[in-house]
Amino acid sequence: MTIQINSGFDSGNIRLVGIEGDRVDLEIVTDHLSDFYQWFHFRVAGAKGRTLTFRLTNAGGAAYAFGWPGYKARWSTDREAWRTAESSYADGVLTFTKTIDTDLVWFAYFAPYSMERHHDLVSRIALMPGVSHRELGKTLDGQPLDLLTLGTGPKTVWIYARQHPGESMAEWWAEGALEYLTDPTNEAALALREKAVFHIVPNMNPDGSRRGHLRTNAAGINLNREWHAPTMEKSPEVFLVKAAMDETGVDFAMDIHGDEAIPANFLAGYEGIASWTDEHGEKFYEYARRLARETPDFQIDLGYEKSAPGQANLSMSTNQLAERFGAVSMTLEMPFKDHDANADPEFAWSPARCKTLAHACLNTLAGFIDEI
Repeated sequence: MTIQINSGFDSGNIRLVGIEGDRVDLEIVTDHLSDFYQWFHFRVAGAKGRTLTFRLTNAGGAAYAFGWPGYKARWSTDREAWRTAESSYADGVLTFTKTIDTDLVWFAYFAPYSMERHHDLVSRIALMPGVSHRELGKTLDGQPLDLLTLGTGPKTVWIYARQHPGESMAEWWAEGALEYLTDPTNEAALALREKAVFHIVPNMNPDGSRRGHLRTNAAGINLNREWHAPTMEKSPEVFLVKAAMDETGVDFAMDIHGDEAIPANFLAGYEGIASWTDEHGEKFYEYARRLARETPDFQIDLGYEKSAPGQANLSMSTNQLAERFGAVSMTLEMPFKDHDANADPEFAWSPARCKTLAHACLNTLAGFIDEI
């Protein structure tokens, strides 16, 4: 049979360069109107009984090529369980090999989270007691931007995920957070809902998600560099969410992301904003310390370099919300690789672990919300 490579589906991304024997050469396609690329997602048919070697020949030009060493591609036959494939990176080429024993197999940079699953999630959670749904507006491709709200308490919590669409682990985390908060048997969640109102945007970038982008929306715009001055013409997603935040205020905020290079889960804060005080910043640091005690899937040693005093980039949401609202604001980063301190050789960092980390984050917040 002829090997067939296809990415013509929700979040698909690959270009076939050529097939020679058992070697398949591929290229990742750039985001529309942008030079960013690194996300890939494709399926292979007609290869049952063969061992194929896939080569992403333009991996060296990817947005975060320094993240390829130590990374392992994911594969699945049922699109539910995503396992790691033996992978290596050398001379600008990412290579992974798989013995294929099914008629169809799928490969991706990380376990995908489809827009259909997104709509299933939003519909399911919106039916839960005490939850309301609001369509904030439409994206450039005409997709809805969904907001779910629940809780009755005096604090205002905003959680928003997947500004960068290729970081699909962010929406897996959001699914876990929504399930935690709506579980009628979860006493910690019920108490938390009495102390705060939660506003949750499970996908900030529907267009980039469907298009198979790594980092940008339909206009090739990196949403997490738009928070100082978003527009409906270039970044309606940020414009609409920021306007909703202005209506409610923000006491606590989490921006959920994925990181290409660091093999760990970590938080980034808002050091460097003009209004920074050590007393306020200590609330962020204390939350991180408590989260590290809550779960072995989080740590505080690895992470990003802190901004110098007065040098925070206010185009990024975490800095903008801390400065604008005085919020205890943070970015959660999860790995495309694995959380090495608590590694899983078969699945690496996975959807199930994203959801479990969300539970740990909210458990930690339940014991911390009164101190914000």
